[in-house]
Amino acid sequence: MQLPVVYQKAKEQVIKIWTTLQPLLAVHVGLAPSTRALIILEQCGKNKGYHEKDACGLHPEGACCLLDGPGKIESAINMKTLWKNISVEGIEIIFSRDAGRYLCDYTYYTSLYYGNGRAAFIHVPPLSESVTSDFLGKALQTIILAMLEQCGMDHV
Repeated sequence: MQLPVVYQKAKEQVIKIWTTLQPLLAVHVGLAPSTRALIILEQCGKNKGYHEKDACGLHPEGACCLLDGPGKIESAINMKTLWKNISVEGIEIIFSRDAGRYLCDYTYYTSLYYGNGRAAFIHVPPLSESVTSDFLGKALQTIILAMLEQCGMDHV
């Protein structure tokens, strides 16, 4: 499902995912701010600091995801362990604790909140000659399968 670059609409979609689909794990994928061929595994979502305006020229009330939410929420997936144990030929994978205080981090925090930590966020590079959609799809499949294994959901 593609989310709009609009805080309120993205939040509504994420809440809808958790209330209607009730997934075991939600994996979100966003475009990395870097132009390097890099996959970034994000560990946590942050609640405050959303001052940058979205595609509609708005930012969330109080510059935060949830006015009464915790400062940050960690993913149930241990991204550092994942990062240490996974490699994808032809692309660098790094671990991060800061998804950037824009729609990616906002979406991630919201999903972590409504999914009780059962969410993951992966930043991916833009498509290029070296990073084709086929290559990126296979890399994401490898990473997501490792996440499911970590959760004990590899039989799903």
